[in-house]
Amino acid sequence: MTTMQRAVLERVEPVAEGAVSLVLRGDGGPLAAWEPGAHVDLVLPNWLTRQYSLCGDPADRDSYRVTVHHDPLSRGGSEYVHLYLRTGRTLEISLPRNNFPLSPAAEYLFIAGGIGITPIVPMLASAVEAGAVARLVYVGRSTATMPFADELRATYGDRVRIHTTDEHGRPDFAALAATLNPLALVYCCGPASMIDTAEAVFPPSRLRVERFRPAAKQFALNSAFLVDCVRSGRTVEVGAEQSVLDALNHAGFPVPSGCREGVCGSCEIPVVGGEPEHRDDIGAPPGRMYCCVSRALSPRLAVDL
Repeated sequence: MTTMQRAVLERVEPVAEGAVSLVLRGDGGPLAAWEPGAHVDLVLPNWLTRQYSLCGDPADRDSYRVTVHHDPLSRGGSEYVHLYLRTGRTLEISLPRNNFPLSPAAEYLFIAGGIGITPIVPMLASAVEAGAVARLVYVGRSTATMPFADELRATYGDRVRIHTTDEHGRPDFAALAATLNPLALVYCCGPASMIDTAEAVFPPSRLRVERFRPAAKQFALNSAFLVDCVRSGRTVEVGAEQSVLDALNHAGFPVPSGCREGVCGSCEIPVVGGEPEHRDDIGAPPGRMYCCVSRALSPRLAVDL
C-alpha cells in the first residue's frame, strides 16, 4: 500500500509577515481524508522532507492547505519554501498522520502561539460546527505576524481573543486555568515556553499539546543492542552512537523518516519482542516505536521487518 500522494502547488498565499500558505491540489484524483490536528510530510524539491499541519477544510478532498513560517535559522525547509518553491510544481505528500486528535467534548479552550495556530484552525471550526462551547486565545508578537488573525476574528467574533505580546506582554494562563470548566479540554500548540507554561497550570488530564520541537529529556547513556528483523530473518546491530533508524537504513531496510526528533511519527515500526525505550514526544502506541530517537532497554529488540 502506497504511503505517498502527488499534488500540484496551485497557490502560494501570504498570510502574515514571514508566513505563506501553500494550496496543494491533488494530481489525478482526490487526496486522502484527514481530521483536525493531522499533519503531512511534504517532500521538497531540494530533497528535504518537512512536516506541516493541515489547516484547510477536511471536507475538501481536492486540495490540502499548509502554512509555513520563514525561519532563517531552520534546517533549510522553510527557507526553500519561501525563496524557491513556485506554483505548478508537483510534490510528493505523505498520507495524513494525526498525533494531535480532537477528542469529543462539550467545551474547549484552544491556545495557539504563532505558527502553532495551524492545527488549531480546523479544530476550532470542527468544535463550533459540533455545537460545543469553544474559545481561542491566540498569542503572537503583533497581529501583522499572526497568520489568520483577521480571518478568525471575522468568523468567530468574541470566541477569539487575539493577544499581542508587544502590547500586552505574556498572557496569564493561571487566570485562564482558574476559570476553566472542569470538563473542558485544552488544546495548546506553539513555542516550547508556551507549552511548558500550559503544562504547569492546566490539569494534565484535560490538556493536549503538540510540540514542533522535542522537550528536553534525560536518559541513561546509550549502549549497543541488537534488532532482530523477524520477517527477513536478519539481525542488525545498533551502535551506541547510532539510531535504530540509521542502523536499519544502512542495513537495507528503507524505513521512512521526517523530523528525526521524535515529534512527527513518520518512522513508526512494529515491535514484536524485547523492551523498547520510548524517547519520542508523541507517545508510541502499544507494540510500536519511533525508531529515529527511541532505543532498547533489553539486549535485543524484535521488529516486524
